[in-house]
Amino acid sequence: MKLNIIKITKYLLFSIFIFGIFSCGSSESTVEEQSIERSSKVAPNLQSSTNNSSGKLDNIFRMNYSDPPTFDPHLVTDTTSAGIIVELFSGLVTLDETLNIVPDLAESWVVSDDKLEYTFTLRKGLKFSNGDDLKASDFKWSIERAAHPDTGSYNAEVYLGDIVGITEIIESDGEITDAEGIVVIDDHTLKLIIDKPKTYFLAKLTYPTAFVLNKKYVENTGENWIDKPVGTGPFVLIEYQIGQVLKIGRNDNYWGDPAKIEGVIFNLAGGTSMAMYENDEIDITGVGLADLERVKDPNDSLNKDLVDVPPQFTLSYIGFNVKEPPFDDVNFRKALSHSVDKALIAEKIYSGLTKPAYGILPPGFPGYSENIKGLEYDLDLAKKYLARSKYADPTTRPRIIVTIPGTGGSPGLDTEVISDMWKTELGVEVEIQQVEWATYLQDMNRKRLQVWAGSGWQADYPDPQDFIDILFETESDINHGNYSNSKVDELIRKAEIELDNNIRYALYNEAEQIIIDEAPIFPLWFDTDGYALIKPWVKGYKFAPITVPKYKNISIE
Repeated sequence: MKLNIIKITKYLLFSIFIFGIFSCGSSESTVEEQSIERSSKVAPNLQSSTNNSSGKLDNIFRMNYSDPPTFDPHLVTDTTSAGIIVELFSGLVTLDETLNIVPDLAESWVVSDDKLEYTFTLRKGLKFSNGDDLKASDFKWSIERAAHPDTGSYNAEVYLGDIVGITEIIESDGEITDAEGIVVIDDHTLKLIIDKPKTYFLAKLTYPTAFVLNKKYVENTGENWIDKPVGTGPFVLIEYQIGQVLKIGRNDNYWGDPAKIEGVIFNLAGGTSMAMYENDEIDITGVGLADLERVKDPNDSLNKDLVDVPPQFTLSYIGFNVKEPPFDDVNFRKALSHSVDKALIAEKIYSGLTKPAYGILPPGFPGYSENIKGLEYDLDLAKKYLARSKYADPTTRPRIIVTIPGTGGSPGLDTEVISDMWKTELGVEVEIQQVEWATYLQDMNRKRLQVWAGSGWQADYPDPQDFIDILFETESDINHGNYSNSKVDELIRKAEIELDNNIRYALYNEAEQIIIDEAPIFPLWFDTDGYALIKPWVKGYKFAPITVPKYKNISIE
């Protein structure tokens, strides 16, 4: 996801669940309504502007969420946007809830013996949500649109650059619009040709950058097409009022089994999530530390609604821009990394509900290795690295600004505690600057930030390439900290064409250790098991460690 904030984001990552359920701060945005044309087929409670009653009454699922920075699948860089986009749009293939690559709009595909050509056969009778027929030419146009400089995608080369001709479009300043590696054989057959055999190529096509758009609709509507998006997912956008509400309803032209619910209403206006749950205003909520002991009590009325939430494949971290002083000095970065007692923070602040991260790949993720040696807490060593740094003298040290997403509230506890540890243990003072979420993403994608926190990375697909290559390869557009190491790049290039996964994972682990040793990021936390409350009338809601479509399988009984 997607950033995949952490999937922001993608897919940077606050995870979809964390961002959608826990981040419910008030918004000062001007209310602007965007809504698709309603018909008699739209559920009455999706048409109504007041929707505070429970889904138990009207076959509508309700939850808290945050404003998505975009609905354009080719522009998504965060999990908040991706969580909506995967419900409105789709691609050739997708991930199921167990993270297997399965057919979506393509019913089948054939891979050539040299593993360079992928020939997809589209399902018969595919339609966009407005009733227009979907053709293979829509896919070619969509992928080329994602790569065109005028689109402004930060992800096109990262996720589509393996396709022959895509890089040329990106680098042509608009002069080249055709990718020779995208071949329309007929209305139902599409061939993609890639530059090298890569075992993870299919997985990349599950990310929204490869999703199909309606060429005729986008071209006829112009740049405002996104106000009333037309897609191929199980839902359509019904209404969007910034900072207030977002509604999606069942897509009657969806190729698969129709959604069991009429739609989903996302509250964007803030509020106390637990109180809203107890008042039947929402159907799901995360459980924070303040309420955990109470709801775990078998005698509490909410205990019957309590469910376990498995860990997501996320890494929360503080990022350093290694081209910006003082973070251009590896000794300074390592001093900061060794000076923070993450185990103490995890125990005292988070009551053991988070897991300190010392590597990059999350536990349980393909390629994860327990042999990665992290920069653990060692104050004596931290002071030695600081003394070796050219920024040891605080009187000449550059100003340090840590940017976090937010709208004026208090920074996260871990950000405050870590900043205090840096000041107390090393005499390194930092300023914390909050910016609005969309601005945060934009500045990060443009590599403008000196230090950033309050985010992380959620896997887009289950392959270590999605962490090691995408975040740290020198030329990657998502290498937000400008990290560069020729040995790491060499290992990544070897891994990308290695067909034996055991060898490939070992190459990524070797690169991972080098990256950790050079500290271009300060890993903070891996996700752990959590808890949520789900109303008893909600059936079929499943948690996944990666952003996947989920709402169509929910039912209200």
